[in-house]
Amino acid sequence: MTVSATSSATTATTTTSSSSSTSSSSSLTSSDFLSLLVSELQNQDPLNATSTTDFINQLTSYANFTQQQSINSNMSSLASSFSSLVTLNSVNYIGHTVEAKTDTSTLSSGSATFGYSLSSAASNVSVSISDSSGNVVYTGTGTGNSGSNSFTWDGKDSSGNQLSDGGKYTISVTATNSAGTSVLNYTTITGTVTGIDTSTSTPSLTVNGVSVSAANILGVTS
Repeated sequence: MTVSATSSATTATTTTSSSSSTSSSSSLTSSDFLSLLVSELQNQDPLNATSTTDFINQLTSYANFTQQQSINSNMSSLASSFSSLVTLNSVNYIGHTVEAKTDTSTLSSGSATFGYSLSSAASNVSVSISDSSGNVVYTGTGTGNSGSNSFTWDGKDSSGNQLSDGGKYTISVTATNSAGTSVLNYTTITGTVTGIDTSTSTPSLTVNGVSVSAANILGVTS
């Protein structure tokens, strides 16, 4: 039994040593690289020795490898610092009214106001409002002025029923000129920033009850 126990311990030790060796071999250190070069010099064929150019290429490759590792580490640190800076700047939006590129807003006090930008005047503008399930609850028309336009929905569906506050609704705008070409740039909402969400790599702001990327903020109105 003693021999068996010793054998098991030896096997476990060998397994652990093998795992440790495999783990340590996953990264190449300066000492490892120099050992490889020395081994290559000691074991090369004297009649077919490695050329000086090949050695220089190997040294250059290792230098580039270690430099790349350093750059990757510095970039990770820089990305982390940048993310913290973006989060800090986003906090400054809280309590301010902003205009942002998005197509969704929350029905509040029986209405929801959207905006849309046209690259030139439109001869035909149709507007549809969909609920969070994608069902179209309202269709109508909008203004076709070049530049910024505003559309306020009264919260009623196509049958005239007043929908409850708190629901999230999405606007879809189709705007074409006399030639039938689309002139729509983007849709917007305007509202007060009530919070920020930092759970993702890019912080988002809560505007009118919906999340909006900080990168989509067009301006601060108050």
